[in-house]
Amino acid sequence: MKTIKLVTWNVNGIRASFGKGLSQFIQDEKPDIICLQETKAHKEQVNPEMQSLGYPFHYWSSAERKGYSGTATFLHSEPKKSLISMDKPDYEKEGRIVWTQHEEFDLYNIYFPNGGSGEARHNFKQKFLKELLAHLKFEMKKGKQIIVVGDYNVAHLQFDVHDPVRLSKESGFLPEEREWFTEFLKSGFVDCYRHLHPDKKEAYSWWSYRELARTRNKGWRIDYICATQDLIKNLKSCEILMNQLGSDHCPVVAEFKF
Repeated sequence: MKTIKLVTWNVNGIRASFGKGLSQFIQDEKPDIICLQETKAHKEQVNPEMQSLGYPFHYWSSAERKGYSGTATFLHSEPKKSLISMDKPDYEKEGRIVWTQHEEFDLYNIYFPNGGSGEARHNFKQKFLKELLAHLKFEMKKGKQIIVVGDYNVAHLQFDVHDPVRLSKESGFLPEEREWFTEFLKSGFVDCYRHLHPDKKEAYSWWSYRELARTRNKGWRIDYICATQDLIKNLKSCEILMNQLGSDHCPVVAEFKF
């Protein structure tokens, strides 16, 4: 029997987050795997301590554009295989995905696009959602057990945002995005946090830097750990660490026992 403690966190810049206690967080929480989004750096741009965060295995996917997007996965145990795309160059160019394959599951660390800056990016995000789901369904048909973690940039349920009526016209809570999330779950995934806390309200993972949103807990739940249904028997806990500072997002942590 082994326990895997898995953390996902949009750090809004790994260099900024490192200066705000990222390494102390890792020392305190001791995750076996930590998945970061919005690293905003190329591996060679940061010092060796930041490149590895104390982990022997680390895989980075960085955007071509400097200071933008990016994902990185840090592990104590070497995966069977690691990839930084799902054969879609558009997403690889933006450093959206680190995909690691393990004995018990495939792990996708994903920074989903934000569609809020205009029609072109809205359309890019909708295409990403559609193509990602098609890819995951294909992998599941091959018998893969999958965990998808990251900043989904989509809140699913009414009580996953602080003001569902006003925000229903905002990117991240649009009807078509919420419908995509419902379809994603119907395809065979389980939202680990909501599975264990079905009625928990005012549990958010992101707060705007404006208008003291975090202090007032005017947030969104857009960071998730979702797993295929057969893995739920291995899920022991899932929590949103709302008090953890260091970014405009907070970490989500889950423990699986195999």
